[in-house]
Amino acid sequence: MALPPVFQKLRLPVIASPMFIISTPRLVIAQCTAGVVGSMPALNARPASQLDEWLAEITEALAAWDQAHPDQPAAPFAINQIVHKSNDRLEHDMQVCAKYKVPIVITSLGAREDVNQGVHAWGGVVMHDVINNVFAHKAIDKGADGLIPVAAGAGGHASVKSPFAMVQEIRQWFDGPLALSGAIASGGAILAAQAMGADLAYIGSAFIATHEARAVEGYKQMIVDSDSDGIVYSNFYTGIHGNYLKGSIRNAGMDPDHLPESDPSKMNFATGEGSNSAKAWRDIWGCGQGIGAITEVVGAGELVERLRREYQAARKRLLALA
Repeated sequence: MALPPVFQKLRLPVIASPMFIISTPRLVIAQCTAGVVGSMPALNARPASQLDEWLAEITEALAAWDQAHPDQPAAPFAINQIVHKSNDRLEHDMQVCAKYKVPIVITSLGAREDVNQGVHAWGGVVMHDVINNVFAHKAIDKGADGLIPVAAGAGGHASVKSPFAMVQEIRQWFDGPLALSGAIASGGAILAAQAMGADLAYIGSAFIATHEARAVEGYKQMIVDSDSDGIVYSNFYTGIHGNYLKGSIRNAGMDPDHLPESDPSKMNFATGEGSNSAKAWRDIWGCGQGIGAITEVVGAGELVERLRREYQAARKRLLALA
């Protein structure tokens, strides 16, 4: 099955994943103009009214880029919607996305037919992230256009499943758009994702260590200084298992190797006074296992260019083996 037109003008087969707190218009615009899908969570815009301002900024900047660079147009952008019942902003944020006809909506933590139908009504594409084959079936049954298997090693909320197993099982019944997530931080890994059967790579943590990312310098430097041994998998902070930098946990006065289990029912994405999810991501830093490939803080465009060179070199290596 051919990819939807929205994915066919990418200069590199990559979706930059939406990162809570980290992703803002500055990073999204830099990603899109570099030729990969840029994205951000709707909930990063606070107060809610800021989402309208941010989407206006993104659409205007990309339109200006396209006018100035007709031979190298910007890639489309995506907005992540948390569709969990605790997200009290979903209806508002979907209305704003409809106003700007957001090209791609990435849905997380639940699959909802009404959300998918709403996106389709304005001509958008829905990609839904999943941690297993069961959830993948549910997402497609409820109208998602594509899937993002979040495999072991992905930053933030992640599965424990091998990317080989996830892609293999999904491709047995689904031939639509597939973006693989999990420890992808090099051009060779992007090509490997495609060799497994994915159409696109879904990359997050590598973009934290960029100048445009809204992360404190200590966070960026810890990624540069760390590798997969510096990551811990825990559900203590949000009720959902995810990968975090051990150094940030130590900085918060806790032992990353002896974290207690949390109650999944405490998961809460409300934006009112009682919400504490932002603190978990602000002080305890999510990160994937692929960061051994990150050796310096660079601009997002420079990172994409490095990935493109590595991707082309990996293709040449494999062709030489044929």
